[in-house]
Amino acid sequence: MRVGFVLAQNMLAASTMLPLEMWRAAESTAFGRNKADATLLTTLFASQIEPVPTQSGIAITPQANFDVSLPMDVVYLPALWRNPRRVIKQNQPMLDWLVTQFESGAMLAAVGTGCCFLAEAGLLDGKSATTHWHYLERFAHDYPKVMLKRDYFITQAGPIFCAASVNALADVTVHLIEHFYGRAIASHVERNFSHEIRRPYEKYRYLEGDDIQHTDELIIEIQLWMQRHLSQAMVMPDIARKFGLSPRSLSRRFKIATDRSPLIYLQEQRVRAAKDLLESTNLTIGEVAFRVGFHDQGHFARLFLRAMAVKPNDYRKTVRAKVFSTN
Repeated sequence: MRVGFVLAQNMLAASTMLPLEMWRAAESTAFGRNKADATLLTTLFASQIEPVPTQSGIAITPQANFDVSLPMDVVYLPALWRNPRRVIKQNQPMLDWLVTQFESGAMLAAVGTGCCFLAEAGLLDGKSATTHWHYLERFAHDYPKVMLKRDYFITQAGPIFCAASVNALADVTVHLIEHFYGRAIASHVERNFSHEIRRPYEKYRYLEGDDIQHTDELIIEIQLWMQRHLSQAMVMPDIARKFGLSPRSLSRRFKIATDRSPLIYLQEQRVRAAKDLLESTNLTIGEVAFRVGFHDQGHFARLFLRAMAVKPNDYRKTVRAKVFSTN
């Protein structure tokens, strides 16, 4: 598992150090759970092997320059303070290196004005992207081929992720850790780093090809209906009949559109809603279960544990201890 971090002048140190520490926490947790393939190799890259000044006043020393062709699994691009144009011009070797990494299969994650590196390399042409709110107009002017999503904190275009802020980058990092280390470890890192600042990745990102952005309008209508009626008892044959489908057609079309069955989708939405209630209310576990459509608290607890790798009550204790601590 190789994760690279690009360093550049006037960068915000937190845009590198926060995801780096989150990845290290994931590695440590994986080792603690006896995962044989947990080893993480991190590399700091820059144009030259000399300390790179950051906005914090602390210089960070890179370990390699862009002549190194070692393929990464993930590459992070930092946020830059103020106008990024000068810094981009000083880092031209990085652009070809980014293209090479992308073509080798790396996932690329940029934050704030660091998204300009991706745009400058042509990697965002015809793709969705976002950037820091203060730079939206300039970004749109400089990169007209990019499909700028002004209302989203996160965009994902295949393996390319853009985050509008360092907080949003934390969301992306949890998502990437889940991809490589699994949901249980990602959930552990999430609870220990950023519950007080984090919003659900799926809710605040624009994803090209998202299951709610497919072209089957009837399935979209069914998905939205499910989301609005989570507390109601739902039987798939009844839903199919309500929307003029046979149960078999509902299952087939839903699978084609979303790559999951209607029941799995419904369970995912209910667990997501339960998370919100556990975080923000004092409802009992039984009341939470009932609010999201589970009349059997034990069944709800088992599904929640399977999805989140933690019991509902333990999830609440961890979140609320962080959010409401007076220490």
